[in-house]
Amino acid sequence: MSRRVNTSRRFTDSGGLPFVGGLHPKSRPSPLLSIGLVVVGALLIVGYLYRGSGGRSGDIAALNRLDGAVSCTSELQRLIPILKIAYGDNMRKVLHVGPDTCSVVPQMLKEEDTEAWGIEPYELDDADSNCKALVRKGVIRVADIKFPLPYKPNSFSLVIVSDAVDYLSPKYLNKTVPDLARVASDGLVILSGYPGHQRAKVAELSKFGRPAKFRSSSWWMKFFVQTNLEENEAVKKKFEQAATKESYKSACQLFHLSPLH
Repeated sequence: MSRRVNTSRRFTDSGGLPFVGGLHPKSRPSPLLSIGLVVVGALLIVGYLYRGSGGRSGDIAALNRLDGAVSCTSELQRLIPILKIAYGDNMRKVLHVGPDTCSVVPQMLKEEDTEAWGIEPYELDDADSNCKALVRKGVIRVADIKFPLPYKPNSFSLVIVSDAVDYLSPKYLNKTVPDLARVASDGLVILSGYPGHQRAKVAELSKFGRPAKFRSSSWWMKFFVQTNLEENEAVKKKFEQAATKESYKSACQLFHLSPLH
């Protein structure tokens, strides 16, 4: 507490904070003043993170960095080079499904011989100019994934989902996950949070409407069996080998599923 008092004195002597100047040098700052300074500092940090993240395309990631929450979409951006090694030519035509897809798709387009599209499951409020341009071009679409996707079967070689299925109840998962596999000709990759992980509460309430439900790997395995989906063991092994070589450890659960045929 003494350190906080000394800081106030320094600011007072320099004239940096006029409203502190009225305090007696030996008096302790009021609790309300201390709380106010903490709040102002937190708001400045949030503003800095938001500004540096490029507007809407990074607001969720910025909030997650602030409170230590896990974002599988942010994790996916680190995973792209490893997925490229594991899937090879099967990553030629990719559909990403999940919030913040406006930041994922441009990164995928940088990969050689890779075309990419995105589906944003929630409204794109305050989207930046780059995101709006992708929407105008039809590269990214806003669509409720609780309903059938607007694509024909096998429209994409690979479908990657992040930060989306964790917000669906089993009622909708039973329809949505098989439909995601329907539009993939070579595979479906699902990134899901581990039980016990936290999400940015502000982003949850404003964008997703409900908190995330993190399920165990055993729960997912039973779900895949019930929906006639199987893990692609060959790709899973390639991915694990590539991840080990890169000393990579994922903060999210990853499931490599074979397509429905």
